[in-house]
Amino acid sequence: MKKLALVVAMGLASVNAHAVDIAGLYNTGAGFAAGAQDTNYALSSTTTTVDAYGYVTANGSFPLAGDWLANTATSSWLTPTASQGQSFDPSVNGVYTWTTTFDLTGYDVASASFSGQFAADNSALAYLNGNLIGSSNGFTSWSSFSASAGFVSGVNTLSFVLTNQPQDFGNPTGLRVEFLASNVAAVPEADTYALMMAGLGLMGLAARRKNAA
Repeated sequence: MKKLALVVAMGLASVNAHAVDIAGLYNTGAGFAAGAQDTNYALSSTTTTVDAYGYVTANGSFPLAGDWLANTATSSWLTPTASQGQSFDPSVNGVYTWTTTFDLTGYDVASASFSGQFAADNSALAYLNGNLIGSSNGFTSWSSFSASAGFVSGVNTLSFVLTNQPQDFGNPTGLRVEFLASNVAAVPEADTYALMMAGLGLMGLAARRKNAA
């Protein structure tokens, strides 16, 4: 009986042991050279004509010369055009939506979670599948975002809706995102469930026999 209980316990442990990082979560600029388009983050705007993707910036020139947080090997700022210091939105708020997706097909969405930090010029709201998960109010320090609920089975959408305040000159805009941690468990295979249920059934049968004796 004790051996059987141990086997079942090991089976239960194996069901919960397949936690992995969430694939498809990328830091802005990761894996791309300065000046390249980051195709992990789609870009759209309701106020300005933009390309489908933003551009990876470089340190050493405005606005990454004492203004924005400096780029690192971990992440880089993205801007709407290859001219990172280009001025936008001279008279009204500019609204820019940066969107990335990741697929949780085959994973237990109830177990999913992630956390990260982001910065924006001037401010941004982070949404997971339309649910607010964080806000950023500047480009000189990080703000946090995180989610442990609101995931869906299949493709999930993470959006950063950025607002650039109007200024008639010297008014660039950009977004920077870094993921700090992520986790999700794989859905157990059917044979794992079957083995576990069989073990539980045998334990129940053994208990009934012991009580009958």
